[in-house]
Amino acid sequence: MSASGTAIKNNAHSITSVWFDEREIAVTELKRIMHVEDDPSIQAVAKVALEVVGGFTVETCSGGEEALKSFHAFAPQLILLDVMMPGMDGPSTLKKMQSDFDLSAIPVVFMTAKVQANEIESYKALGAADVVVKPFDPMTLSDQIREIWQKLQ
Repeated sequence: MSASGTAIKNNAHSITSVWFDEREIAVTELKRIMHVEDDPSIQAVAKVALEVVGGFTVETCSGGEEALKSFHAFAPQLILLDVMMPGMDGPSTLKKMQSDFDLSAIPVVFMTAKVQANEIESYKALGAADVVVKPFDPMTLSDQIREIWQKLQ
């Protein structure tokens, strides 16, 4: 413990506990990410980036319908959602999830190449916590997701 009475325990990649004046405040560690993406090559790269590099457990869904069906069984802590998908696109998937499930503690992060300021604002207006730009760097994707998670805690 430092002179100010604060110590931070670091668990490999994320803060797990913060001590202040002998009281512990829990910071939930992100473990389970649902990734909704129709492109198999992006699915594969993101899965490696998040599982191997980041240490997360990832449930990959090929579209919105599959994500809706897998939601309860997987119980995601964060949803990484492609914007442009055939059939049910990302915004439609988010709206359906919001009507079917309680997402108050589950941030949704859109992944897209469409990142003009007005587009990002519209995603956030729909309820997205943040936006990850495509193409993404597989070596830093898990850090980006972890930063988003930590700023929301």
